[in-house]
Amino acid sequence: MGATNESLPNSEANAAVQEAITEEQAKFFLDNGYLVIRNVLSAEELRLLREQTQGVVDKGIAGEGVDEDYLYRVRGSGERVYWRTEYVIDKLDATKALLGHPFILKSVEKLQGNNFVPTWDSLVVKIPSQAASVPWHRDAEVPVGCADPRPIFNVDFYLDDADEKSCLWVIPGSNRWDPGSASERCARPGFDFDGAIPVQLTAGDVIFHDIQLLHGSPEGEGNALRRTIYYEFRSGEIEVEFGPHTLEYLTIKQRLLNDCIDRRKQTLYGASEKSFEYRPAGALALAGGEVPPQTEYRYPHEKYWRT
Repeated sequence: MGATNESLPNSEANAAVQEAITEEQAKFFLDNGYLVIRNVLSAEELRLLREQTQGVVDKGIAGEGVDEDYLYRVRGSGERVYWRTEYVIDKLDATKALLGHPFILKSVEKLQGNNFVPTWDSLVVKIPSQAASVPWHRDAEVPVGCADPRPIFNVDFYLDDADEKSCLWVIPGSNRWDPGSASERCARPGFDFDGAIPVQLTAGDVIFHDIQLLHGSPEGEGNALRRTIYYEFRSGEIEVEFGPHTLEYLTIKQRLLNDCIDRRKQTLYGASEKSFEYRPAGALALAGGEVPPQTEYRYPHEKYWRT
């Protein structure tokens, strides 16, 4: 069904021995639309994330008293199954600290520049023996008229192992296809594996994937839970010129990022790290002076769309 990830040079980084992705790994990502990073989460951070997200998953499976942040899919059998929860940073302490991960932020900065901004945050779940298919898709298209080469992408943190029955499938290089070619590929019936590769991971690993990369997963019958936390990042300059968010939203999320970096310093695993220094500049520089404590972490996108 295609080459394995391990057979592609520079397709993997290792956070256990690197401070950030290398130039060669960055080029692989830009060319192919994805990059695997091994050993991102320490044993303690992984334990806390698994422990805290389990409550969210249990609530989603029960389907009782859930709110608009809990989303569901329908399997081929017609069965409605829990799929994802939005605004996960708002819900858990461990996901707040996760946003401040220094390896990840240094690597995002390498790809997007120092004015990057965190945007979406979600928890996506595959329930044992109940995973619905996620058809081939792009998360979004680059804004019309944008010639800025910096990628918009998701950072996918895996809290559980992902084997061939539960992993993400990607089509390398499809991030550079024109919209028509991408639409044609997505319109094929069934889950067509042509040109695709499975990205199998161990708990604690991460994938960077471009919003234009074609990716998805077939309906699964695996017997293991798979939880993935998705954080999207965008270049601040692209957001300023094209949106979709207002300028107010950018400042809010910049301050939230600084709060999460500070929160990470208070954790056992963060205290031993060299923390990331977020230094946006120019029109996106944060105003000086005392910043009030962060008390809110859920900022609905629709409240900050540009008209």
